[in-house]
Amino acid sequence: MNACHCKDFTRAAVMRDAAAKAAGAGAGLRAIEPGMPLPAGTGLSRRSFLARSSGLALAVFGGSALAPGVFDEGIADAMAAGPDTVLVSVFLSGGLDTLALFAPATDARYLQLRPTLAAPVDEQLVVQSHPELQWHPAAAPLKTLQESGRLTVMPAVGYTSPNQSHFTSRHFYEVGDLNEAGQVGWMGRWLDRNGRADNPLQGLSLDSSLAPSLAAAVVPTAAVSNPANFRLNADEIGPFGVAMNQTYGALGRLATKDPGLAQARGAAAQVVGIQDSLATVGGTTHPTPVEAVYPANNSFANRLKVLAKMLHMGLPIRCVALDGPGGYDTHENQATSLQNNLTSLSASLAAFQADLEGRMEAGGPLARRVLVHVWSEFGRRPAQNGTGTDHGAAGASLLLGATTTIAKTGQGEFPGVVTLDRSGNLRNTVDFRSIYKSVLEDWLGGDLTGVLPNAGSFQNLGLIKTA
Repeated sequence: MNACHCKDFTRAAVMRDAAAKAAGAGAGLRAIEPGMPLPAGTGLSRRSFLARSSGLALAVFGGSALAPGVFDEGIADAMAAGPDTVLVSVFLSGGLDTLALFAPATDARYLQLRPTLAAPVDEQLVVQSHPELQWHPAAAPLKTLQESGRLTVMPAVGYTSPNQSHFTSRHFYEVGDLNEAGQVGWMGRWLDRNGRADNPLQGLSLDSSLAPSLAAAVVPTAAVSNPANFRLNADEIGPFGVAMNQTYGALGRLATKDPGLAQARGAAAQVVGIQDSLATVGGTTHPTPVEAVYPANNSFANRLKVLAKMLHMGLPIRCVALDGPGGYDTHENQATSLQNNLTSLSASLAAFQADLEGRMEAGGPLARRVLVHVWSEFGRRPAQNGTGTDHGAAGASLLLGATTTIAKTGQGEFPGVVTLDRSGNLRNTVDFRSIYKSVLEDWLGGDLTGVLPNAGSFQNLGLIKTA
């Protein structure tokens, strides 16, 4: 059998920015191939402006009836409300090979299926929660995170009747439903229920286009293509920032009919500028922790580094989406590309976690309120095809957070490679919507009415510690 090079998928990625401007996908949304599901958010209005209250150049989706000044005030007002839990969604585009990240190295059938790609047995790489598996050597930082109680491993995530199209399977994960016609992302639905009409930072894509999972029907969300360009001094002023956010945010809630109150509302939109002027006050700085060493010259790591500063700054962010490093559609040369991508992914996530744990807030480390979900649209076939593997079914998923957040280090049995599904693929033991249910109920909370379609059909997995 000849390897499928997925030229359509590669072409779509290369032409992403140009194709996203076409009417079919909507301005600022990812590109698709003809006949594939339209991305969630298709048709949303898109405007660009500089948010003075955050220092960010934003592309805002939805909320078209509101002027940029209202968004500025809304961001400042939401900052004053104080920090809350944050969900960070990291997408590994192309289909991460589960059996490379978590190899059943001692399984005789695995060795038959992968005569040249099989991982050699290494007892030092055993997965704590699934001792029949071992970590890819490049993922050693993830192994350390799991063994310290900060990472949940789920080696076989999927859904019934898996679709092996990149676009369709990704779409299902994005809308939280096996519905090709879905046009609202699963995080977007949560924001519609629990977000604000004037705070586009509540759903933030660290990308040039809106992540479809963040596409909302009612409230605004945003994308920022180069977050490193915004001013970061405000995250280093300690307790002064908390007091100012509260004071100026209160002013931002005042009525605007009176000219004096209107001026006060304008002051609320200047929170970051005022913070910057106080950033040099002695004894109030909180620099990036020394132990948080991010990989150099790495765009994914840089985005995570800036995100940590944004969150420490108190920006009113609740849901974040970004793509992980590299591509995982490894039809050929899998060994080399996975080594590079997993090295970058693992080191960057470990640095991000260390960074969050070193940044202190009034209630403790910043890490206590940040949860990272890592996912891919499917896994790969157990049988290798030349120097790579083709599209499969069940894939890997990870949850990363503080030890006060993560309730278990593993979820779902590894189904093995002896009994595969009818297509010769790995069977799933965890439905991706059960992960969403756990995150929605035990992390994001709030009004969950209608957020997860058919929610009663899925189990809360108890992945997150609750009080």
